[in-house]
Amino acid sequence: MRRLWTIFFGVALIWGAKAQKFSAEKSYIKFYSDAAIEDITAENTKASSIFNEATGEVVFSVPIKEFQFEKSLMKEHFNEKYMESDDYPKATFQGTISGYQASVVGDQKATAKGKINIHGVEHEIEIPGTMTINDGKVVMKAKFMIKLIDYKIKIPQLLWQNVAEQVEVTIEFNYKPL
Repeated sequence: MRRLWTIFFGVALIWGAKAQKFSAEKSYIKFYSDAAIEDITAENTKASSIFNEATGEVVFSVPIKEFQFEKSLMKEHFNEKYMESDDYPKATFQGTISGYQASVVGDQKATAKGKINIHGVEHEIEIPGTMTINDGKVVMKAKFMIKLIDYKIKIPQLLWQNVAEQVEVTIEFNYKPL
């Protein structure tokens, strides 16, 4: 009987640990460049992410070549001239989410703090956003600005009016339990 209880508690602990971890079921990343001559928007739905509700730890990886543009030439320039995506194929974030309560259903304000790596350059970043917990699923949303110079992304002199010095990034991750 004692062995049965030991097995039961072991399974319960494993189940509890797994129930607190989530993987991105759906992702959406968009950036918007508001420039003098032309606005540029690109979207990516191929990012992956894991979130540990118990610790607040979160990681995500965004494949750079998966950004979709209105014009194919924009995508080509983005990958070859700006992001050099053959050399830097992904952007990543690793950090923690705080300011939320896992037991509260509905929308909550939350803050992500951690290291973001874009174009091979890593910076500490703090991103305010929202978190929605409902029906065993979690949705994280945020909107923030990225300065291209901070990540050594160079704008060619001829195109300085086509590309903004900073871009607005919108993210949304829809998580399901692992």
